[in-house]
Amino acid sequence: MLPAAHRLTEPAAFSLTVRSGRRAGARSLVVHVHTDGMSTRPARVGLVVSKAVGGSVVRNRVKRRLRHQVAPLLETLPDGTSVVLRALPPAASATSAELAEELRAGLARCLERTPEMSR
Repeated sequence: MLPAAHRLTEPAAFSLTVRSGRRAGARSLVVHVHTDGMSTRPARVGLVVSKAVGGSVVRNRVKRRLRHQVAPLLETLPDGTSVVLRALPPAASATSAELAEELRAGLARCLERTPEMSR
């Protein structure tokens, strides 16, 4: 589980991050990153795993893997950052290592393209 302060739960925050943030895609994962440079709240993460990924057991497994991979990265993200991780159908058959690599690469691409986020 992610700490409550690091969970993105409001639908408006999801929409803002997906529509206004930077995006980096990979085979099994799309990473959306949005920052509010004036905010002092900690970085927050939200997950989107649709039924296209698989049944409930598969979706929950993908969510657990993603939460496990993103937890240690939270401290490296600037304050005010919102991240939405959208799993694609290939995520169901991806290993944890593959998801971790795609997550790190996606975050790096989004952060390097946004000047205020590359602190």
